[in-house]
Amino acid sequence: MKLQTMVLAVLVAFAGSALAQAPKDTVKSDREAVKQDKTKIKADRKAGDKAAVTADKEKLKADKAKLKADRKAAKEAKKAEKKAETK
Repeated sequence: MKLQTMVLAVLVAFAGSALAQAPKDTVKSDREAVKQDKTKIKADRKAGDKAAVTADKEKLKADKAKLKADRKAAKEAKKAEKKAETK
């Protein structure tokens, strides 16, 4: 399985769950995913598995991008909610 295909599959899997959750919940789960990715990278480095480290780095990069997008979405949702309250 190609790395790009695997990363795409992971993104699609997370996107479905992200759409079903509230923005704060997605940010929390994304932070947890980033922590898990960092732990996996550390374990793979210790084991000396360079291919797994590379794959985990790609997954970490994708998860960080998703976290950034979800933070922005949560911020926009909060702004919209606040704006709706003041009207």
